Amino acid sequence: MENFTIWSLMIDISIISGLLLAGTILRAKVRWIQSLFLPASMIAGFLGLAFGPSGVGILPFSEQFSSYPTLLIAVIFGAIPIGATKVQLSEVFHRVRDMFSYSIILTLSMWGAGVLFALLILNPIFKDLPNGFGLILGAGFLGGHGTAAAIGEGLAHAGWEEAMDLGMTSATVGILVAVLGGLFLIKRSTENGHTKFISSFKDLPSELKSGLMPPSKRSAMGQETVSSNSIDPLVLHLAIIAFLIGISYWVTNMLTELIPAVSIPLFSVAFILGLAFQGISRKLKADKYIDGRVMERIGGTATDFLVAFGIASINITVVMDYALPLLLLFAFGTLWAYILFRFVGPNVFRDFWLEKSIFGWGWSTGTVAMGLALLRIVDPELKSRTPEDYALGYVGVAPVDIIIVTFAPILFALGFTWVIPVVLLLGAAVVIVIYKKAGWWGQGNKENTPS
Repeated sequence: MENFTIWSLMIDISIISGLLLAGTILRAKVRWIQSLFLPASMIAGFLGLAFGPSGVGILPFSEQFSSYPTLLIAVIFGAIPIGATKVQLSEVFHRVRDMFSYSIILTLSMWGAGVLFALLILNPIFKDLPNGFGLILGAGFLGGHGTAAAIGEGLAHAGWEEAMDLGMTSATVGILVAVLGGLFLIKRSTENGHTKFISSFKDLPSELKSGLMPPSKRSAMGQETVSSNSIDPLVLHLAIIAFLIGISYWVTNMLTELIPAVSIPLFSVAFILGLAFQGISRKLKADKYIDGRVMERIGGTATDFLVAFGIASINITVVMDYALPLLLLFAFGTLWAYILFRFVGPNVFRDFWLEKSIFGWGWSTGTVAMGLALLRIVDPELKSRTPEDYALGYVGVAPVDIIIVTFAPILFALGFTWVIPVVLLLGAAVVIVIYKKAGWWGQGNKENTPS
């Protein structure tokens, strides 16, 4: 960072922006890329990886470009609570009990199973692996590039510098598993008659293939909540998130000085301050001037740049050093995700088990965006109400996710690695037992049990 200049930042943003444009064009025009349903940000990341410092070295990225994901993940988590619609918890648990329970099972078991597999199988075989190696599965598959950046930051503070590169690799492989595996599962399910809204895999809307929305299907990105005579509405929302990230950085440094033995991640502080800001603005009745849709777009923008920067900055040498254990971990993660899709989904969901489970496959291996992309294939008009249920259910899942991402690296650093899989898998088992005791397990779509 000694050579940092504003022009270095500008050049990095310019290069990655050009790659994002190239990724958008390739997705829109190249048929075989369309068939993979890869987002433009991921295509941009691959281009950056191939032509950047880890590849042929044509693109003049600065030395600091690998540090951007740490900041971008704070933007993403800080923006989540701001402008969110107020929801009654009683409504959440009453309406979306199944989605909430399914999400909790996926979250706890994917994190826990990855760590347990590494501790029981990989660590005894590969003696030099850190005990927290299994966290790489949940960070990449379940969390995506954002969580991978957060976990990588936490593990780096714990002394494992390569964790960021491995996390980004895991998230990249996870998206490929989500897309390719999801397409296979959808094709197989349509052939077996398990889908409710489509009968042929070939009948897909053009925007799902090209990524370009036709005029008739376009929607507004947000509303203008203030007059541009005073301040531009977008500037207002950007100012809120930029202010919060700055305060979060100051609070994080202060906590680090007060508690040097514990590393507090920036994104966790940003999320907490985002909650506090939303609560205060709601008390002051100022929340009506914050548009949740605009904040989502700011978070989405940060996500696209994070994915592109994250993939482009992967250190191939580090990945190759861990190649074999990574392959085994990814193979296990894919198998585990299929077990959850095959056995948990049909037993938890009473209606539209395939549609909701394919969404679960997408976000448990890749990202929520991948889950939505797969869902739109089997449920083009979203009649299953899966996104709505997930959005409500995530109110209860988010704190669990934040706690895992925040404290798992800390437990790893303190040597309590075994606590992670025991607690998480026990929690998933408790949810399943409760479902069975209540008579809810296995009540949904018995006529469409997957083959």
